[in-house]
Amino acid sequence: MKLHIQHLTRYDYSAPLQYALQSLCLTPGDSAHQTVHAWSVQAPGTLFAARDAYGNAAHTCSVTKRMMAGLVHAHGTVETHGQPELLDGAAPAQLYLRPTPLTEPHARLAALGDGLPGSGVDAARALALAKAVLARVPYAPRTTTVHTTAMEALALGGGVCQDHAHVYIAACRAHGVPARYVSGYFHAPGADHLASHAWVDVCVDVPAHRWLSVDVTHGCLIDERHVRLAVGPDYAACSPIRGVREGGGAESMRVRIDIREDSNETAFPLEP
Repeated sequence: MKLHIQHLTRYDYSAPLQYALQSLCLTPGDSAHQTVHAWSVQAPGTLFAARDAYGNAAHTCSVTKRMMAGLVHAHGTVETHGQPELLDGAAPAQLYLRPTPLTEPHARLAALGDGLPGSGVDAARALALAKAVLARVPYAPRTTTVHTTAMEALALGGGVCQDHAHVYIAACRAHGVPARYVSGYFHAPGADHLASHAWVDVCVDVPAHRWLSVDVTHGCLIDERHVRLAVGPDYAACSPIRGVREGGGAESMRVRIDIREDSNETAFPLEP
């Protein structure tokens, strides 16, 4: 499936912004999952491209001019292949066994993964864990925030894709199975609120660097509807935009994402 994507993030400030430094994980890469035909990122400041510690194509944006509003615009065309497995040795799989503040271990999280054998994970076991996570943390918008931990989401008994991923990851790591957070897009016509999405890569063969991508929220392996942006130990490590600023007063942010299947139109307007 060939998808045209536009992702707009608009910032408005109550006072002039003096300086900002942002990290942008808004550039998809080629893999067994997808082929990137064209992609561009624009921002209010100078962009510096680099590979981050997890192998993601990232940009650092330095904003040095005074302004009351700013816009980050990422857009392009990606062809998805519906392939849930990939080989990726950009970072050691063992890196994704370490707990993080959002995936701190707990006996209740570990219990969710009791069906994971020490000998490895296959698709059936990976999906069984997704089912177990959804049973305990059903989809419930506006229940959590980006700072909610895996254990907090489990205790609340609800959450969104980010929470599903964190709970799943914590359960895997508790049983010695490397797992990582994936940020990306999900093509769901008529449901724009689902366009920004997250799922999990589970390492099913450490020596071979072989990963299986599981969409916990939808209880399936990833397919042609998914476009991956970046990976990391948790959301905080690979969120689309993060950074620090000086000045600006109170900040408001609006995000718009539009995803359309291939047509004769190669570009389309999108107002933030």
